[in-house]
Amino acid sequence: MQRFFDVLFSGLALLILSPLLVPIAFLLKFTGEGEIFFMQERLGENGKKFKLYKFATMLKNSPTLGTGTVTVKNDSRILPVGRFLRKTKINELPQLLNIFFGDMSVIGPRPLTVQTFGAYAPEVQEVVRQVKPGLSGVGSIIFRGEEDMLADSKDQLEFYKNVIAPYKGELEKWYVFNCSLSNYFKAIFVTIIVVLFPGSSCAWQAFKGLPIPPEELKELLNFPRA
Repeated sequence: MQRFFDVLFSGLALLILSPLLVPIAFLLKFTGEGEIFFMQERLGENGKKFKLYKFATMLKNSPTLGTGTVTVKNDSRILPVGRFLRKTKINELPQLLNIFFGDMSVIGPRPLTVQTFGAYAPEVQEVVRQVKPGLSGVGSIIFRGEEDMLADSKDQLEFYKNVIAPYKGELEKWYVFNCSLSNYFKAIFVTIIVVLFPGSSCAWQAFKGLPIPPEELKELLNFPRA
């Protein structure tokens, strides 16, 4: 049933959003470095690699510069138009093609590069690779401000590896163990809310029993205090 809704929602979204997506494609073609899509290898279900589609928002050789495949706030590799696309999450919309073609689902663990997936503990990797990655998901919702968190840390790569990745992995594992149509639709609804209202903490009320974040992340993630 989830695959049915994936095809239905991604097909309808591509059709409805085409008046927005086509002009953006032309804008990117004639600005920046002239690239429309950024296609990057990600890990999918059962560890299968696939090309993830995004609108191009960064320099072509950005994976070999700075923090590699980890992006931070005000990253110097981001192009001017790209800042708007990333802030509004419009740059993620071409992944609707990945969903329609079956590489991804609307909801699931975030598809990661080999570098960032390697930051997960082996037992987390084992669980996460059991399902299709998602355009959104519990981990993506809770860590929607990840770039800002990294920007405020002294050692960004170490903070990602030692603080963000372990807890994000627990969130992704929670979703796999609690995967259901109810949580699928709930995640879609919560995603819309947090995109429209970035400061919302509704995810903590919507998903009962989420792993409690470590102390250094509670405030950053709007975790409700007792």
